[in-house]
Amino acid sequence: MFILDGRTLALDAPFEHDDIQYPANWLRLASPEEREAIGIEEVPDPAWYDQRFYWGPGIPMDHAVLVERWTATTRDTAGKLLAPSDWLIVREMDNGAAVPTEWRTWREAVRTASGDKVTAIEQTADTDELATYIAGADYAVWPSDPSTSAQPAPPNGVESAGDQPAN
Repeated sequence: MFILDGRTLALDAPFEHDDIQYPANWLRLASPEEREAIGIEEVPDPAWYDQRFYWGPGIPMDHAVLVERWTATTRDTAGKLLAPSDWLIVREMDNGAAVPTEWRTWREAVRTASGDKVTAIEQTADTDELATYIAGADYAVWPSDPSTSAQPAPPNGVESAGDQPAN
C-alpha cells in the first residue's frame, strides 16, 4: 500500500501531488527511489480479518449478537432451500396427491441439518469459535435435493407430468 501526505494511493489510478499530474500506471512503473523522492511511503497492507465476525483485526463483534444473526441466517437458508418444493406439500393437502418419498425425506434432512447447525452455533463459546465453525466446511454443506438438475417448479396452473391424464 502506498501513502502520500497521509492519504492512500490506489494502484492504477492517477493522482496529483505538488501540482503535478501522475498517470494511472506511474506507481507500477516508478522505482522505489522515484516514489520515495516525491514522499511516497510503501507500508504493508492492513491485516486481513473476516468482517462478518470482527470490527477489525483482533476486535471481535459481540458473540451473543452474532449467534442470533447466524441462527436467523441458517433458518432463512433452510427456508429458501425448502420453498421451491413447498408446492408438493400444498398439493398433497389440497387434493391428496402424495409427496414423493425422496422429497419428503430430503425436506426432513434439510430441517435436521438446519437444527444441527443452529445447535452448533449456539454451543460456540466465543466469536473466534463461531467464526471457525461458520467458515469451516461443515456449515456450508446442505443435503442435496432429489432432483440433481433442478428443484421442482410450482405448477403455475399447469399440472405436473405425473398428474396429467394419459392421451
